[in-house]
Amino acid sequence: MQTLIEKLAEELLEAERAIKPISPITDRHDTLSVVDSYHVQLEVVKRKLAEGRSIIGKKVGLTSKAMQHMLGVNEPDYGHLFDDMKVETDEMVNIDLMVAPKIEAEIGFILGEDLKGPNLTYLDVMMATKYVVPTIEIIDSRIVDWRIKLIDTIADNGSSAKVVVGKRLSTIDQIDLRIASMVLYKNEELIATGAGAAALGHPAHAVAWLANKLSEFNISLKAGELILPGALSAAILVSSGDTITAEFGTLGSVSVHFE
Repeated sequence: MQTLIEKLAEELLEAERAIKPISPITDRHDTLSVVDSYHVQLEVVKRKLAEGRSIIGKKVGLTSKAMQHMLGVNEPDYGHLFDDMKVETDEMVNIDLMVAPKIEAEIGFILGEDLKGPNLTYLDVMMATKYVVPTIEIIDSRIVDWRIKLIDTIADNGSSAKVVVGKRLSTIDQIDLRIASMVLYKNEELIATGAGAAALGHPAHAVAWLANKLSEFNISLKAGELILPGALSAAILVSSGDTITAEFGTLGSVSVHFE
């Protein structure tokens, strides 16, 4: 199994480097378990760290019931965020450097304290949170045509690509994140709305799930890390020339341009 894990990690890394997707892992390896797929992801992480990249945070995916139903699962998944994934708001992103990107708007958490599970609750997360920040996650799949099942997306680092980070940092003492609003525009046209409750009922629940899940692999969330708790609406396809803006009311806004 370790040989297979290393082989799949190399396939995914090469697909990212070459911008050429691979066939679904689940079509070729039907004995691979969810735990195995997390070990593929961790092998990818190990190799990227060896190349000199650093981890700036984590992301949670599949937090909505609709997405879980689509993939036939009953829990979220996660991925790692690296330093070269970060994009500042209003910057330009070259779409040709990705396979088939989509975007998701999320309320990002910046931790002020470490969080290590198990048995953490959303209250632990709220107490450990220093700021929240508007973000747009750019997701991408190194699996051809987004033909993914849970094991495929986990192995592929949660289908993560980039994260666009807004400028406004807000403390959470006077914000009800459950009802915090999100309005998403594509080329100034309204295409989606959402609220914090879309992420497991409250985005802090998603962060607690993440910390508890990571504890199974003896990994903790670190102070200063950016944590993406899941999309507040469906993922949106993007093309060259598109401008995406997500507005989060009092939390501020974040934008990205694609070329």
